[in-house]
Amino acid sequence: MDAKTAFFYLFAVVLLVASFRVVTARNPVHAVLNLILAFSQAAAIWLLLKAEFLAIALVLVYLGAVMVLFLFVVMMLDIRIDALRQGFWKHFPLAAFIGVLIVFEMGMVLMGGFSSIDEPKAIPAMVLNAAGQPEAYSNTKELGRLLYTEYLYPVEIAATILLVAMIAAIALTLRKRKDSKAINPSEQIRVRSKDRLRMVKVAATRAPQVQEDAGDAAAQETKA
Repeated sequence: MDAKTAFFYLFAVVLLVASFRVVTARNPVHAVLNLILAFSQAAAIWLLLKAEFLAIALVLVYLGAVMVLFLFVVMMLDIRIDALRQGFWKHFPLAAFIGVLIVFEMGMVLMGGFSSIDEPKAIPAMVLNAAGQPEAYSNTKELGRLLYTEYLYPVEIAATILLVAMIAAIALTLRKRKDSKAINPSEQIRVRSKDRLRMVKVAATRAPQVQEDAGDAAAQETKA
């Protein structure tokens, strides 16, 4: 067994263990951390398969953005574990049946689904460029060339759909709450000094304390 096969088995075992811990972990934070570990091992396996673009996309998109967002959301939410565990055994038979069905379908696909597919031809290590000069083959370069030449319009359509979905999600969640307090910066800029402070003359309701003390002293001298 060579080093590449040994690394594949190592990454595969860690991936399976991390995936199992995602489902069985009682703490949601631990589940998210195990999912991050599972994604990192999947990216390493893709690197072994020379799918560099997929590996980098998995690391940047999922590990760098989505999973960090999940982790912060889980840590900020006040999740009651006891409430989540209620009704587990009630729905366990249905969940077990669906899980066995999924495993059976995946097994059928893996064992018989790829038998009719011809073995892909090995990609030569050196290819010819436009000038006829031999150059090293780059999977990422060829994928980018296909995306922005032959599949340019599907990529632009997908980007437009994602942009519309992002704007729609922001519009649906942007609600004005009555109990929230906010400050309008434009009103702060237009404010004037005389509007911030107003002098009001209020009539006195009782005599000054100094006059009361003087009257008490004069009454005591008269009695004496």
